[in-house]
Amino acid sequence: MGIVSAALWLPHGRDTAADAVAEGRLEARVARDLGHRHLPVAEDVSAPDMAVRAASEALGRSEAVAGDLALLCHAWMYYQGHDLWSPPHYIADQLGAHAALPVGVRQICNGGAAALELAVGRMSLETGVRYALVTTADRFVPPGFDRWRSDYGAAYGDAGTAVLLRQPAAASDALLLRSLHSAAAPQLEGMHRGNDPFARLPRDVSPVVDMRRTKRTYLREHGTDDFQKINRDMIRHVLRRALQDAGVRPDDPRIRLAVLPRLGAKVLNADWIPVLSALLPVPMADWGTDTGHLGTGDLAAGLHDVLHGEVLRPGEIAVLLNAGAGFTWTCAVVEATRR
Repeated sequence: MGIVSAALWLPHGRDTAADAVAEGRLEARVARDLGHRHLPVAEDVSAPDMAVRAASEALGRSEAVAGDLALLCHAWMYYQGHDLWSPPHYIADQLGAHAALPVGVRQICNGGAAALELAVGRMSLETGVRYALVTTADRFVPPGFDRWRSDYGAAYGDAGTAVLLRQPAAASDALLLRSLHSAAAPQLEGMHRGNDPFARLPRDVSPVVDMRRTKRTYLREHGTDDFQKINRDMIRHVLRRALQDAGVRPDDPRIRLAVLPRLGAKVLNADWIPVLSALLPVPMADWGTDTGHLGTGDLAAGLHDVLHGEVLRPGEIAVLLNAGAGFTWTCAVVEATRR
């Protein structure tokens, strides 16, 4: 599968950690643990419109046009602006992708990776040259969501992303998707539910999305050891399987780097980097310092940075990892085909 292009659209607004601490919206200790200097904030652009802007950019970097798209998968984790409404159909219409099948994907922070996997699976079943577009967008707006305090170990930035795929791959494609593997541990779903009853409407139980509260409830009952073990085991599992599917050994000198999810520095240093470093003798790329966690968009943003940071020479490989509530983990292996 060819990755023709990837785009990351960030709004101009910024909420700095220094301002959040000074205004009492963030504890200084938590700011140090997160390590994010600032978060992008969309003041007047909806989440679906951020996806449209990223998609337009991805298409503009290719020879494809919107009418060539056979599939458009859009992933999100937070409110998209309307009730009982389909954001992917809006995005397709705004682009002029009227021949595309629009599909929405909800898998919390792993949604973008799940949408990519869905697109790859769908495209592999069809013949002829086909294009698919995978978009993500989230806008974490108060008072329903506190981008600094709604979760442990992550602060949330607004962004839209887009990845343009081609099947079969062409020599002109920037990256070759060598493999993509996901695995889940659904027994952990309660971490984002706690003991809350099933509500009648959004935020009926709590006026603000508060993942800290549900996680505290879950961990008081189950402890932290099981989650930490499962998390580390799953990181190893998806990494090993993705490398195996790609026909690449962990010590292959073509592997240039591993791209981390855009979580807080303390979480990455405790739960991700030690596990990955024990298996992959390569640098670990943490590119979330100035964006924070982009909801469903971390993996796509990583693909964008691999491409536009020119970190790979032709034939070199990058490994990208992601995870999301539920829980699900994903690993992608990509190879550079050209500069």
